[in-house]
Amino acid sequence: MIRINELSLPLDHSPEELRAAIVKRLNIRDADLLNFSVFKRSYDARKKNSVILFIYIIDLEARDEASILARLADDKNIRPAPDTSYHPVAQAPAELSERPLVVGFGPCGLFAALLLAQMGFKPIVLERGKDVRRRTKDTWALWRKKTLTPESNVQFGEGGAGLFSDGKLYSQIKDPKFYGRKVMHEFVRAGAPDEIMYVSKPHIGTFRLTGVVSTMREEIIALGGEVRFESKVTDLLIDDGQLEGVVLESGETLRSRHVVLALGHSSRDTFRMLHRQGVFLEAKPFAVGFRIEHPQSMIDQARLGKYAGHPELGAADYKLVHQAKNGRAVYSFCMCPGGTVVAATSEPERVVTNGMSQYSRNERNANAGIVVGINPEQDFPGGPLAGVEFQERLESRAYELGGRDYCAPAQLVGDFIRGVPSSEFGEVEPSYKPGVRLGDLAPSLPDYAIEAIREALPVFGKQIRGFDRNDAVLTGIETRTSSPVRITRDPETLQSLNLRGLFPAGEGAGYAGGILSAGVDGIKVAEAVARSMLAGLEPTAAQSH
Repeated sequence: MIRINELSLPLDHSPEELRAAIVKRLNIRDADLLNFSVFKRSYDARKKNSVILFIYIIDLEARDEASILARLADDKNIRPAPDTSYHPVAQAPAELSERPLVVGFGPCGLFAALLLAQMGFKPIVLERGKDVRRRTKDTWALWRKKTLTPESNVQFGEGGAGLFSDGKLYSQIKDPKFYGRKVMHEFVRAGAPDEIMYVSKPHIGTFRLTGVVSTMREEIIALGGEVRFESKVTDLLIDDGQLEGVVLESGETLRSRHVVLALGHSSRDTFRMLHRQGVFLEAKPFAVGFRIEHPQSMIDQARLGKYAGHPELGAADYKLVHQAKNGRAVYSFCMCPGGTVVAATSEPERVVTNGMSQYSRNERNANAGIVVGINPEQDFPGGPLAGVEFQERLESRAYELGGRDYCAPAQLVGDFIRGVPSSEFGEVEPSYKPGVRLGDLAPSLPDYAIEAIREALPVFGKQIRGFDRNDAVLTGIETRTSSPVRITRDPETLQSLNLRGLFPAGEGAGYAGGILSAGVDGIKVAEAVARSMLAGLEPTAAQSH
């Protein structure tokens, strides 16, 4: 196959015009183009008030490809297409009796279990929360009735924290083996739209993602796997540095020497259990801040100019970053076009915010986290769980500022910049449910974070006109941008540094950030488990730290 990079066409081109452009670029006859597929499609909006173009990467088959490549050898954008298909690393023998355990059923655990099942290892999945249907009902109870279920919410349950989000499926991770294509392929097989395979910033949206996840669960079961909901792991069975199994909250013991630990970033009680058991953990950086809301139409106009509202472009997004004078990085996080701000706490008497969009992205507001990077050495020195405690203090304070009923504290951007409390809304109406209470957000975050965000917002207003408008709404607080700990693993075996048989994985372990990277990490760890199980030897751990 041949790959063409940087093939540009107008937004409103037809499929026939795309084919004609490929033929022209290769300087071949139409009959010599046997077939083609779109590997990636993005758009260039740098000249938004003159012309916006689609930019394609095309993979194709043609007659006499060798001569085409030889003739166009000087064109750096025409090369042999790489093999992006997935090739399993192992197949379980029929006589294998041990079954691997997968703890957690978010994106990482989902793909770890799916790959193990596809390779014949019949995994047992242990998820502390509920299935998507019951989890959705419990989550809406917090949003609509202020009733929190600690084990079934935005953070815990089938699909993980990524289920109640924009369903973004893009990442900046290095992916030389194209594991991301495997993730996308499995999502499409389970009912996701075909376009996620090629659009530059694919997303599924919460309502569609719930069906996709449940379909993938059924495949795991059909392949001999098992999925147990409301099965919280509360302890580990360890013998001389080797993991032998896990203990559930019910008291049941499950034996296995291969356990994928695919925790979410909010599994604080499990982090504490691991620390008590002596598993090597370390504090890691994360970020804290607020959600900001603007009219989506304003963002569309600023980003797309005269093309705002074009059906081929959809709702516009943005990505912003500013280095503040106090040394802090302020940046946009998890931008949700045409979405809502949601209550994302998993613990009583704490307030946490996040963003969510449906597939249509047609809600009135755009929202994003505006967050400040923090680090263990500077901001929360202490043991490996110091970051967890730092988050907990901020979330408890936000609960108090919001009125102690899961409403969130909020402030208008203009008032926040001037340092005065807000008392009434302008044109922008906040979307957060169960509701917000206007006031002063300054007490909700450390002074250095407030100072940095106040400096950054007018700077962002110069990049996106209206970003610092007086009546844009800030809702607090966003604390769970990523895991505050890393369950460090050996880079070769992907096992814990000091506990053989434990495979830390995904976002909670500090090795992913978002649905796609978590899914990719699940594939990597599933392969490591398969190799270890087939070796027939005790897994070798790196030297303990």
